[in-house]
Amino acid sequence: MSSTVNVLFDAPGPKAKRNVLLANLIALAGVLVLAALVLLQLDRQGQLRADLWLNAVNGNAWTNYYLPGLQFTLQSSGIAVVTAMIFGLIFGFLRLAPFAIIRGASGIVVEFFRAVPVLVMMFFLYFFLSRRVAPTGLFASEDSAYFAVIIGLTVYNGAVIAELIRSGVRSLPKGQREAAAAIGMTNNQSLRIVEVPQALTAMLPSLLSQFVVILKDSALGFLIGFYELLQYSRQLGSGYSNILQSLVMAALIFIVINYLLTRVATWLAGRLSSRTGGSTAPVTGTTMVPTLEPETK
Repeated sequence: MSSTVNVLFDAPGPKAKRNVLLANLIALAGVLVLAALVLLQLDRQGQLRADLWLNAVNGNAWTNYYLPGLQFTLQSSGIAVVTAMIFGLIFGFLRLAPFAIIRGASGIVVEFFRAVPVLVMMFFLYFFLSRRVAPTGLFASEDSAYFAVIIGLTVYNGAVIAELIRSGVRSLPKGQREAAAAIGMTNNQSLRIVEVPQALTAMLPSLLSQFVVILKDSALGFLIGFYELLQYSRQLGSGYSNILQSLVMAALIFIVINYLLTRVATWLAGRLSSRTGGSTAPVTGTTMVPTLEPETK
């Protein structure tokens, strides 16, 4: 039995391959020329001096700036990961409730927090916590910024996780719920014991990708005075007149951490693919949940 594979274009021939190779070489040459011009301009402005880079990577920079900033970044991100998971599980279950009024109310909450940009939410929470709760503010300025970042990351990413849970459960074959009902389980028991655990297993790599988003979005806190890695790097740059070098170092730290998390997500996807019928490849940002095949004994 033969099958026909539809393609959008024909396979390139020798001439097309040469043209593609030539276009790639031209693009690469253009990038190298642009990079050379940027480096030349930086050199003219004295930004490539060795002392500027040394002040951005020496022991003082790491001890007094990068490591404290990284500590607050990881601390706020870690708390936000836990609270976002709790928020997502609660509203994910509510979105699957058998009562339409509960599903509708929780859906409004989830869609609202997904729609509001996380930076806008941080600004609102900071203003609310520092100036509106009490005449002198409920918290000091730095504490208000800290809690505003955590709460903002929690409600935004928690809403995304809630939608992941709802989509993951809905993507399961109907046989899963029917099998649970056949042995006397209620809808709530079926969700807690059968459906949600299977959906969470398939969603773990995608959830890990969402945790990368939380880590990166924590850097937005510097706009409301939260002292995390980016803010400490700006302080270092302001003190030693090497703002470019210190921000490059902060960017490299973020790149390394996010790369490690992405590699873990990729490894986890490969491990879990053998336990589910569908692909569990992680997707950064808005995540799609794969459909699971029913398990056979």
